[in-house]
Amino acid sequence: MSTSENNLSHLESAVTSFYELTNKNGAQLKVIPFGATLTALKIPLKNGEIVDVVLGFDTVEGYEKSFQLDGSPYMGATVGRYAGRINEGKFELNGKNYQLNINNGANSLHGGIANFSKKTWNVDAVTTGENPSITLSYVSAANEENYPGELSVSLTYTLSEENELILEYKATTTEDTIINLTHHSYFNLDGHQSDVSGQDLIVHAQKVVETKEDCIPTGNILEVVNTAFDYRTAKKCPKSIDNTFVVENNNEVKATLFSPVTNLKMDVYTDQPGVHIYVGGNCGPDLKGKENATYHALSGICFETQNFPDAPNHAHFPSAVLKKDDVYKHKTTYKFESL
Repeated sequence: MSTSENNLSHLESAVTSFYELTNKNGAQLKVIPFGATLTALKIPLKNGEIVDVVLGFDTVEGYEKSFQLDGSPYMGATVGRYAGRINEGKFELNGKNYQLNINNGANSLHGGIANFSKKTWNVDAVTTGENPSITLSYVSAANEENYPGELSVSLTYTLSEENELILEYKATTTEDTIINLTHHSYFNLDGHQSDVSGQDLIVHAQKVVETKEDCIPTGNILEVVNTAFDYRTAKKCPKSIDNTFVVENNNEVKATLFSPVTNLKMDVYTDQPGVHIYVGGNCGPDLKGKENATYHALSGICFETQNFPDAPNHAHFPSAVLKKDDVYKHKTTYKFESL
């Protein structure tokens, strides 16, 4: 891989490689093949400063160690085969019962034990120049984590000249299966060493998926009006949230995060039926983040654009089934604007 291009550098590591893409505005992203993970996203401000708006680690070893923590943060990772929880790891497909590996209490979370976030993905292509991008892929063997079908997945990260982080997923399967992919960056518009409690959150959702204490959906879809989940007008980021908001499938903004400190705004667009919002990032005192940062329970906020958790077990939820002859497609955009 050439390092002569101004907007691409390829940094070797003992374990894997770091890929950096830079657009003409000076925005920069960094990706590693481990977990197809976004490790840094630096956005220029009007005053000339540059803010790294995602949490992460300086080394691949940091990401590997983070999966040994209680409540692994999935820092910047690509999540699959199934983002969110599946009740007791069980589902039925085409009349056959499946039992997934359990890794979250009695449930399966984010694809199970050996999930996509822990795999080293292939780097298929890197484009430079205008709207630089990187495409990564992973082939999940049939019955990996007890999911049916060999699943071939690709993900393209694009850094547009409008300071958009665009994620485009595609997947095909050798037999009918279930799928729900998402991105798990913890965003902080004040910089990754700050906290999000002073930032403003808007979620353009009339409804939220009701869950039990273990975050498994009850099957009910609730109106947000007169509840703590009504973020249709700006409110400060909550100190604790782990919920899926129901969004319309259109081209409008689904959620917005704004920092009154940096005057930086992030708009979230997606073609998925849900945006799962989670505040966290705690890594404890021993595992340090980038630049020796100590990440805590308010370090960042995730906008996990996806299908609903446990959708295979609720017939009235959007279907999570990928048929043998079909193609799974998913596009999400995080657009940044310095005001």
